[in-house]
This record gives sequence, C-alpha cells and structure tokens, in this order.
Amino acid sequence: MNKTILAFTDIETTGLKPETHDIIEIGLILAEEERGRGEPPILRILKEREWKVKPEHIERADKTALKINRYNENDWRDAAALSDALSEYAGETADAIMVGHNVAFDHSFLQAAFSNTGVRNQMHMHKIDTLSIAYAILSSDPALPKLSLRALCAHYAIVNERAHTALSDTRATLALYAKLVGAETFPQGGLFSNLA
Repeated sequence: MNKTILAFTDIETTGLKPETHDIIEIGLILAEEERGRGEPPILRILKEREWKVKPEHIERADKTALKINRYNENDWRDAAALSDALSEYAGETADAIMVGHNVAFDHSFLQAAFSNTGVRNQMHMHKIDTLSIAYAILSSDPALPKLSLRALCAHYAIVNERAHTALSDTRATLALYAKLVGAETFPQGGLFSNLA
C-alpha cells in the first residue's frame, strides 16, 4: 500500500492578482490517501484548519471580490497576520501534496505570500488539480459546459453551503476529488456531512 498526505487547500483573496491583492482566508484539510493495486483509493481525514487573514492592503481590493468572499471588517477584526497564518499552514503541510480546484490560482497566491513574508513553503513540489482531473474525465460531456467548482458540485450532488469561503470550498474540493478518483472517504469525528 502507498500512503500519501494530501493538503486540500482553498484560499480567498481580495482580487485576482497575487502581486497586488491579499489572501484573506485559507482553508486546509489534511487527508491520508492510501492506494493499493486494483483497489479504490481510501482517504482518511486527519485534520481541518481555517485561517482568517488580515488584509495588508485593503485599499487595493476589488470590490466584487470582497462581495463574493463576504468580507467585512468586523468579521476580520481578530484575523491573523499573514506571516502567522502562513507559518502555521507551512507547519501543517510539510511534505504534503497540495490539492485544489484550479490549483494554479491558489498556489500562485501562496507562493507570492511565502516570498513576501519569508516563510518557507515545505510542501512537496507536486500538486493535484481537480479541475484538470475533471477536464480529463468530463470535458466531452455536453451536460457540463463549465467545469467550475460550483458546476461540478451540482453534477455530483455535493453540498457546498458556504461557497466562496475557504473551508467550505476546501470541503467541496475534497468531496469532488473523492468522486473523481472513486475514493472511499473516512471522515474523522463526523466533520464532513457533504461527502455522502
């Protein structure tokens, strides 16, 4: 049996440009994936974390992004500094493989943040993109004109009650990954009701 630690990650930002906009939320679910020959993979949920991150340049924020991500100053009053949140995230994800939906977006913001703060990214160099997996499996399906997280959740009947919040989107991404690769998922402590 091969075992790998996967770091399912979603971030929310104040816009689309990593060199200009800020990370305001990080969602993380660590899962151990076990693969045997000829058997479906097994995902064991190890931990989940979420960080609200205080934006450093809110004046640069895209107003549409703030609305989509439900940002309001009051809810972020006790948010962590970016360097503190990244230090904890880096410690949790050491040697893990990052998994995300359109992972290049999240990774580009994380890389910029690691570079700007001096926190060392300790994740494995490989990444897994559920968008790419979905494209390989479903791109010719006329019922799916888009492969957004929302469209794929609807296709697989995955509940994402608080879309565009980091932890909820991370949970949805994990559930989508499980559907796409045919994995059995074993939640820890009943955390993930949307995986059924």
